Amino acid sequence: MIEKLFKYQTDSISVQAFRYVLAGALAYMIDYSTLIMLTDILKLHYLVSAAIAFILGAMTSYILNVTWVFDGRIFKNRYLEASIFLAIVITGLFLNHYCILFFTESVKLHYLISKFISTIVVGWLHFSARKYILFR
Repeated sequence: MIEKLFKYQTDSISVQAFRYVLAGALAYMIDYSTLIMLTDILKLHYLVSAAIAFILGAMTSYILNVTWVFDGRIFKNRYLEASIFLAIVITGLFLNHYCILFFTESVKLHYLISKFISTIVVGWLHFSARKYILFR
């Protein structure tokens, strides 16, 4: 059972979802810690920090998705696949930006709480898009 969850390639959506959550947790830790470092230590504006952090997290996620989470790939052309992935990431980046902006400026939540809410929304969008557009 452990080997199926972690080691072997699979087309099982439940195993892929489990792996996606683990890969996403690592990507989120990179995203979140980068956001904190850039905002609180380097004193960048939280929205600039969020964009940079999101991109680093998305890169981590992509690498884990293609090497571990999803077994099948729809596109043989890696440039096309990367371009579509980039389009999904850019959509997520805009959604991330506006979620954080809305919850921080309008709802008056701390930017890290806003980021957490945004991560849930964008995470489901990314899983669905990656699973049904890019990977099998």
